[in-house]
Amino acid sequence: QVQLVESGGGLVQPGGSLRLSCAASGVSFSSYDMGWFRQAPGKEREFVARIRRTGINTYYADSTAGRFTISRDNAKNTVYLQMNSLKPEDTAVYFCAATTRVIGFTAPTTYAYWGQGTQVTVSS
Repeated sequence: QVQLVESGGGLVQPGGSLRLSCAASGVSFSSYDMGWFRQAPGKEREFVARIRRTGINTYYADSTAGRFTISRDNAKNTVYLQMNSLKPEDTAVYFCAATTRVIGFTAPTTYAYWGQGTQVTVSS
């Protein structure tokens, strides 16, 4: 059974940093591209970042490029999202997801497996 478990969310002040982790089990982790998405109350789930299975190629939403960094450790079956210079508009539940599909990676429907999400709140 495939399981993705996020951790690392919390409350942080504007300008602060958080590092999210997503641990995978029941899946050949290195065979999957991994993505991070977020969903704020009343809004659709939106793409944040994606990393290819080798860890070499990454891609970011315009709203997070330059502030967020996605990385992975295939030996630990874990993907990370380092979030710096956080803004109140980054407040959302953050989800990690796994896919074997290469195209359409900004769309939630591309991903076969999802974690339960972790809350990130940016507020003073």
